[in-house]
Amino acid sequence: MAKVKVLRGLVLAMGYACVAIGLLHVLLGNAAIPGAGSAGATVDSLGRFLGAAFAGYGLGWLWAARQSPIPASAVRWLAGVFGLGALGRLLSLAVHGWPHWFQVALAVVELVLTPVLFWLADAEEKTLRDRVQGRS
Repeated sequence: MAKVKVLRGLVLAMGYACVAIGLLHVLLGNAAIPGAGSAGATVDSLGRFLGAAFAGYGLGWLWAARQSPIPASAVRWLAGVFGLGALGRLLSLAVHGWPHWFQVALAVVELVLTPVLFWLADAEEKTLRDRVQGRS
């Protein structure tokens, strides 16, 4: 049962955080990126567009959190996208060097949470299946 609570809490936290971060990027543009300074109109436009996409990604997490049980396949897909973002950060590190410290911290969170989310993905489905089969 503890794994189910952790899963549900993480899925909700991912949803709310991604929606909030995405909307912040839509509203603030380049100013929402620590260490970016003024990157110009093109990067500002891209950042605001991707902020909207990130808010939509967060809505995907919130949709998953509202299901009962939380669908493991949705969690795995969403976590996979999260992990792909972490790999993108690592690629950027290899090509361009170290970014602002906050981006490094985000990469660490992404690299740690991705496997945790994969591990927890089917916790609620398993618990429900065990109950139905009489195994508590």
